[in-house]
Amino acid sequence: MAKLIFLGLILYGGWWLLRKSAVRPSMPEAEARAILGVDSNADADAIRAAHRRLVSAVHPDRGGSAELARRINVARDVLLKR
Repeated sequence: MAKLIFLGLILYGGWWLLRKSAVRPSMPEAEARAILGVDSNADADAIRAAHRRLVSAVHPDRGGSAELARRINVARDVLLKR
């Protein structure tokens, strides 16, 4: 039983380290604004509305591009500081 607990702790520690070192995609704020089509004084609601409008048009489940949907999601995250 102690071996099983030890193995669980080792696996959890490895997962935790990998999660912390994961590279998060990023882009300049100007590029993010250009992708979403919002200006520099757009508030969070305008950013969310632009994201929702764009991602609904290019979502992979509707025959769109997964890469384009990913870039739109990254742009939203950059502008909302997630």
